[in-house]
Amino acid sequence: MSLASGSSTRRQITEERDSPEELNNPEELPTAEELSAAATRTPSAPSEKSASTDKPASSAKPASTEKRGLPLVAGRPRLHRPSVLPRILRAVLTGATKSAAIVALLLAWELAPRFGLVDRTFLPPFSEVADAWWGLVANGQLADNAQASLVRSFSGFGIAVAVSVPLGLLIGWYRPVADLLNPLLQVFLNTAALALLPVFVLLLGIGETSKISIVVYACAWPILFNTISAVRTVDPTLLRLAKSMDLSAPRLFQKVILPASVPTIFTGIRLAGAVSIVVLVAAEMIGAKAGLGYLINASQYNFAIPQMYAGIVTISVIGVAFNQLLVAVEKRLSSWRVPATS
Repeated sequence: MSLASGSSTRRQITEERDSPEELNNPEELPTAEELSAAATRTPSAPSEKSASTDKPASSAKPASTEKRGLPLVAGRPRLHRPSVLPRILRAVLTGATKSAAIVALLLAWELAPRFGLVDRTFLPPFSEVADAWWGLVANGQLADNAQASLVRSFSGFGIAVAVSVPLGLLIGWYRPVADLLNPLLQVFLNTAALALLPVFVLLLGIGETSKISIVVYACAWPILFNTISAVRTVDPTLLRLAKSMDLSAPRLFQKVILPASVPTIFTGIRLAGAVSIVVLVAAEMIGAKAGLGYLINASQYNFAIPQMYAGIVTISVIGVAFNQLLVAVEKRLSSWRVPATS
């Protein structure tokens, strides 16, 4: 049915196309000149535009292959690293702020004797003190005396820490022990160490034992009382949580009490570190043949004022360095603490 209809349709289109009306129409038929021109016309070359559009896309080469010598860096994202200059400027500004007071003190020390504000015989300029300090370093006197003082100071300080911290934990945790020993501890706390120095010299002699013992006595009390206070001020919530987990007494001290007490204990340790140097220098001035205290006392008797101030400056530098070391140890042991946010 479809084949018959298709053939009839083609026959109708052919009859209409070849109808005599269209063949006899002189306007629609081509002339002889047009037929001859069409026969002799050569096929024209395709235009560049059509040739370029007819060209398959796969034959087009990317621009990067035409210029292989040029690396493609324009399209790559660049990583922006933080500038180092702002951090350096911030560090320099922080250091300048912290050292401004010390620089002002040294500047006043240098200018006051030179302008006659003080007698330079008793307070020489800082530059002269620095020259004297370098002279003591060159001849070895400063190193020998500083070594003797540091050995005595660190020995007494270490013994005081080893004795006072456990004793303070015991007294702070057990209330009956605290009630028993508290009156005696208060008596010794309010007795100055330097007041007992002649007693230590009479009982232990003028050797190393008396000097180390006086340092132990002076350092023990700040550490002891700060440790007691640290144990008593532990957060009760932490203690209740630890007891609910059935922790034993050693584990309770290890996991809860000691970590929570570190800041307060180190406050006493830092105070003891400063006391150890001060008391030792005073002890070395009475009966010693070496040490920074001996150096200061001998320089005073010989009227070597710049050397005397050089010894004093050395003691100050050692004290500041020792305190910074204790601060670093405290930060290391209390790194678990979350810093307070404003």
